[in-house]
Amino acid sequence: MSVLLGGMVLALLIPILAAARPGGRWEPLVAFASLSTKASVLMLVVSVLRDDWMVGLVGVIVLSVGNAGLLLLSRLVGESAP
Repeated sequence: MSVLLGGMVLALLIPILAAARPGGRWEPLVAFASLSTKASVLMLVVSVLRDDWMVGLVGVIVLSVGNAGLLLLSRLVGESAP
C-alpha cells in the first residue's frame, strides 16, 4: 500500500509542474483542478487505510465542491479579460 501512496504523491507533482510552466491563463486553472481531484482521491485512500471516516468525508466534500469553486474562479477571470 505504501507503493500505491507513493505513486499517488508522485502523480500530484505532475499538475504542479504544469502550473509552473509559463503559458496562458487557462493552463494553470486546469492543472489546479487536476491537483484538487488527485488530492481528494488521495484523501479517500488514506481514510480507507486508517479507517477514519471523517477524513473520507472531507475528501468527498473537496471532490464534489472543490472544482465548482475553481470553475467560478475561471468564470470571473474570463469576464475580466480584455
